[in-house]
Amino acid sequence: MKLIRFGPRGQERPGLWQSDGIVDLRALFPDIPDIDETFFGQGWLQRAVEVKTIGQPLKVRWGPPVARPSKIICLGKNYVEHAKEGGFEAPATPLIFCKSPNTLNGPFDPVLLPRSSGQVDWEVELAVVIGKRGKRIAKQNALDHIAGLTVMNDVSGRQAQFADSQWFRGKSFDTFAPLGPALVTLDEIGDPHHLRLTATVNGELMQEGHTRDLIFDIPTLIANISEDITLLPGDVISTGTPAGVGIFRNPPVVLQEGDEVECWVEKIGSIKNRLVRQIGNEP
Repeated sequence: MKLIRFGPRGQERPGLWQSDGIVDLRALFPDIPDIDETFFGQGWLQRAVEVKTIGQPLKVRWGPPVARPSKIICLGKNYVEHAKEGGFEAPATPLIFCKSPNTLNGPFDPVLLPRSSGQVDWEVELAVVIGKRGKRIAKQNALDHIAGLTVMNDVSGRQAQFADSQWFRGKSFDTFAPLGPALVTLDEIGDPHHLRLTATVNGELMQEGHTRDLIFDIPTLIANISEDITLLPGDVISTGTPAGVGIFRNPPVVLQEGDEVECWVEKIGSIKNRLVRQIGNEP
C-alpha cells in the first residue's frame, strides 16, 4: 500500500496512490484524520489496506506523506564511504541529530534557499515512519513498529552547519526535509536493506548507494534511539546518506537558485525539488 497526502499546503487529504490514480480516503471515510499520530493510533492504516476502490487520475499537489511528526530524527555518517569522503572515522555508535518539523516539505515542492547560510547541499536518504508507540524497543521487534518507508532529502546548509560547530540550524531551515512521494508499507518492499538509492542534480548522477551498506541497520537504529526517547506514531527516522554529497567534492558543488534535485529509492519512487529564493516572509 502507498499512502499519500494531497491538496493545497495546510489542507492536505489522505489518499492511496495506485496504478490507476489516487483514491481519496476522505471521500470514503469522512471522519478519517490526517496521516498523523491519531491516524496510526486509531487503526486507520489497517482500514486503508482493505480499500478496493478504483483510483482517479487527479492533477493535484502532493504533500509529505505524514503530517506533524513530533520528531524528525536523522543519522550522521551511517555509510562508511560517506564518512570517508568527509575525512571522518565511521562512528562506533549511531550518531543522531534532529531536524525541526518546520523543515517538512512536499515531494515536489520548492526548497527555499536560506538567507543566513550558503553552501546548500543534498542528501538522499531512506526514511522510516513509525506506526506504533514504543520505548526500549528490542531489535527483534523493531520492524513491528514501522508504518512504512519513504524518501527524504536531508537538505543541509553547510555554512551554518560547520560555522555553528553543531548541526541543528544548518539542518533545520524551512523546507529542508522534502519527503515522499508516498509512505510505502513493508509488504510492498520486503527487506528494507536491499534497496538502491540515487540523487541527481539537474539530471547529473551525484549519489548512488545501497541500503545494505548502512553501518547501523534499521532495527539497530530503532532500538538505539528508543532506549531513552519514546518514539511516537508519525515520527520520522532518516537513516543516513551514501557518498556523493556536494560539499566534499573537489571542487565543492553547492546548490544554486533554479537547480533541481531528484532523490530516488527503489520500490518507493522519487521526489524532485527545485531551489528557489524566498520572497517576503512566507513559510
